[in-house]
Amino acid sequence: MAPLAYERYRHQVAAQLESLRATLVGADLSVTVPTCPDWTLDRLVRHAGGAVRLVELHVRTRATENIPDAKVPGFEGPEEGGVAALDAWLAETAEQFDETLRGADADTPVWSWAGQATAGFWARRMTHELAIHRADAAIAVGAAYELAPDVAADAIDEWLEIVRFVQLAKADPRAAELTGDGWTLGLHAVDAGVGWVVTLGPDEVAWERGPAAADADVVVRGPLTEVLLAFYRRRGVDSGRVEVLGERELLEFWLSRASFG
Repeated sequence: MAPLAYERYRHQVAAQLESLRATLVGADLSVTVPTCPDWTLDRLVRHAGGAVRLVELHVRTRATENIPDAKVPGFEGPEEGGVAALDAWLAETAEQFDETLRGADADTPVWSWAGQATAGFWARRMTHELAIHRADAAIAVGAAYELAPDVAADAIDEWLEIVRFVQLAKADPRAAELTGDGWTLGLHAVDAGVGWVVTLGPDEVAWERGPAAADADVVVRGPLTEVLLAFYRRRGVDSGRVEVLGERELLEFWLSRASFG
């Protein structure tokens, strides 16, 4: 499927940052994030905001090579602690990023680590970076989590594209192991009428989005957002929010090896 429109991603980055700020209201920043157990909530938020600032600098300067984190103003977040300081930092981050994206378009050349070196790639990547880390934050504080259906579906598309890129680029040995004799893994979003079929061929991963994938060797079935969170390993497949039908070992095989590299 084609990515969403550039403006949709721009607005979504702003919306995800606003929702992340709302999630922090009254939160204990020292709590451990269950989905990222090496991080506190404070560390998670600083990571997410720092990533946006790093990308903003790349797009604003039309970078032709990777810019080190140390050269990004405000990358580490505010020196002072507390929710108020983080909130102000995130608000400033959102304003800077939106202004920079309005000054570019989807095809503006910008360095990236992937095959697409454009501002459009980064607008999409930050949309889903923030959407997933906002889920991490919501899970950490016990808050509800919602994501627009078109954004959730595109997040699954992008994840599959990244896994395939990592595999073909030989960037992670785990992804290189995602091969098989045509084994199929299906995703079925029951509330959105959409599905995905991932095929593990002898040399590489292939995938397509289409109708419900009922005939796959293993199927993850549930609401779209919950299928996304399970596929991203944000909720366990035994959470009760999704069903696993078929060869569960194949699903575990995928989940243990699908990687950003």
